Amino acid sequence: MKESTILSDEAILRGLNANPQIKNRIASMLAVVEDAAGDLKEADAAEMRLIEEIRRMGQEAMQAWANRQIEITEQEVRRGGQVQREGKKNSAGTPPLAISA
Repeated sequence: MKESTILSDEAILRGLNANPQIKNRIASMLAVVEDAAGDLKEADAAEMRLIEEIRRMGQEAMQAWANRQIEITEQEVRRGGQVQREGKKNSAGTPPLAISA
């Protein structure tokens, strides 16, 4: 998805429902903004909480992306049937470069 792409509210909601970990992280960020727990009286505390939430969301987003790439690759492999998933390698290893005297 390009940065200039603007998603509809429905598309965003579909994406969040397909990625519940991201949806939960967004909900946590909204709770910070709304000070749902009532414990964020100083801007520094709110900022630190938001930074941590954004960091976690970034990690979870990258994990979701990686999982999706694995899924796509597995689908391509199954369609093409070119790759062997399990089994031993046929190589005997790398031959030595020189024989010592």
